[in-house]
Amino acid sequence: MTNDNKQIIDTAIEGIKDVKGKRIVLVDMTGLDSYSIPYFLICQGESNTQVNAIAESVKDRVRNDLRVKPFAVDGLSNAEWVAMDYGDVMVHVFQPETRDFYQLETLWEDAQIKEFADED
Repeated sequence: MTNDNKQIIDTAIEGIKDVKGKRIVLVDMTGLDSYSIPYFLICQGESNTQVNAIAESVKDRVRNDLRVKPFAVDGLSNAEWVAMDYGDVMVHVFQPETRDFYQLETLWEDAQIKEFADED
């Protein structure tokens, strides 16, 4: 993992935790033969409001701490699934039902998955 990617992931996790995001998971696909994006950072909020707050917190933290802006952000209008593109790192913020439906963590069986403990 490059230092830039590690910084983005660590800072995004801080942003998620700032607004009580839950079930944070990092999917590391760098050990696979083929992948389009090396890292997926996945979490969830309990409502549209919290999903938007998490996305804004991640965006603000990464921009303020690292001076990095996402290439694109999609899904803010309905806030069921917000995807934030940081190049090699994609941040996905879900509502629980949408996350359970798509199950991104299970799409790549051989990827390394790291779970982060929820903070109360």
